[in-house]
Amino acid sequence: MVSPPPRFRSLMLVAVVAALAACTTPAAGPSATTEPPELTAEVTPPQGKTTVLDAPPGVGAAIAVSAQLFRRAPLVVVVAEGDAKGMATASAVAGKAGAPVLLAAPGPARDPLRRELARLSPRAIVAVGGAARESVRSNGTDAPVFGVEGTGAAPELPADLPHVVPPTPVAVTVLVDRARDDAAAVATARAAGAAVVAVHGTDPRADPAAIEALHAAPPGAVLAVGGAFGPAERLRSRLTVAATGGQLPGGGQVVLSGRRLVCLYGHPGTASLGVLGEQGVDAAVDRARQVAKEYEPFSDVPVVPAFEIIATVAQGSAGADGDYSGEASVESLRPWVERARETGLYVLLDLQPGRADLTAQARRYEPLLRMPHVGLAVDPEWKLGPDQLPLQQIGGIDAAEINRTAAWLAALTAEHALPQKLLVIHQFRLSMIRNEHALDTSHDELSLLIHMDGQGTTAQKNATWRAVVNARPEGMPLGWKNFYDEDHPMLTPAQTMAHEPKPLMITYQ
Repeated sequence: MVSPPPRFRSLMLVAVVAALAACTTPAAGPSATTEPPELTAEVTPPQGKTTVLDAPPGVGAAIAVSAQLFRRAPLVVVVAEGDAKGMATASAVAGKAGAPVLLAAPGPARDPLRRELARLSPRAIVAVGGAARESVRSNGTDAPVFGVEGTGAAPELPADLPHVVPPTPVAVTVLVDRARDDAAAVATARAAGAAVVAVHGTDPRADPAAIEALHAAPPGAVLAVGGAFGPAERLRSRLTVAATGGQLPGGGQVVLSGRRLVCLYGHPGTASLGVLGEQGVDAAVDRARQVAKEYEPFSDVPVVPAFEIIATVAQGSAGADGDYSGEASVESLRPWVERARETGLYVLLDLQPGRADLTAQARRYEPLLRMPHVGLAVDPEWKLGPDQLPLQQIGGIDAAEINRTAAWLAALTAEHALPQKLLVIHQFRLSMIRNEHALDTSHDELSLLIHMDGQGTTAQKNATWRAVVNARPEGMPLGWKNFYDEDHPMLTPAQTMAHEPKPLMITYQ
């Protein structure tokens, strides 16, 4: 075969290259299409493990959540504050595109919106409704603005809107207070892929639904919307408890939130010490339930039956340990405490300490106090000084000794991530609690309650009630005791509940 001349070979190579180029270059003209670029926001969890945003509802919260979760957003959705239908449409757009939702407001409130738009540097803005379009355009942004109507449903988006896909979900749980209007902040959190838990109030332990949600998905990083959730350290402790999922009889983990206790008082097997001991444990459960049921028509919260079990009984003799107080064993009380748990009753272990140190006596019952449904009570009338004897005077206890016991009980509760515990202090003379206003009510793990134990005629009991109410630390909840034999007459549930403030714990002895 004869090879072509060199010049001819060069011409052939040029022709082949031209043909290849023609095959790979799109033809010009109306049939050519260009897909818009695909964009994704850049999201990140907050820096701290627990962050509380002290931001007002509405505009402030929307911007604060956007600033915490979005580093960059190629698409931003803006809707006018107060536009309910527009907010629903904005949420739908944001959820589909993974875009933050910001609120447009008149006047000086425009400045925060302008700054947040500048920080996010969007490639496009979806303005929902005419007011939002006007506000965005007056902010001087360079990004094109695409207007859609706020109909309350997902809209048809403009065809030339940049194609934005949701980001990889951010690993954070966002807490919001149901009482606030934080719809834009919620939409932004969900657009970032965060888990959102709505709470009735700002203590997740008080909301059974929030407890269930946090137990199902224990939170890592947490972002709470609203300063009332804070401080952050306290919120983290509350979340640790909520995530256990355990709830008190009546629901929730805050002992006096959303419930009223009605108790039988006494010592198992000893009828002379109160009605609790007049029958066996199963009959006592039935009796407690029946008495509690009588209060339901007069209570605005669920009524929970309870046992108040005298764990240490004041004695006329010193005993082997010299403290004039007989301590029941943990094992002798355990069947009553466990049966109460099984049947939905709360339990208080009552201490009549004699000369014993109150905290030392409480420590004896740590195995029972580790149970979620068990709290503590103290009878100061049986607290004796070093030279005092039972039945020769009415005893009393200083607030400092109660505070030491409260601190120990709070630490035990925190250590085991238990629901809040009730600490009851009985009183029918003001001298029974010395320095009463020094009682430490700051432990988030506890709720303290002053329990009025006066007996006698209705007039006498009412006078004691007024004295106890006026002497207590401000806002401290109160209890009331009815005596079957010593009251003349014993008040009915309706009469008992007529007192103000309404008692949150009613005991029968």
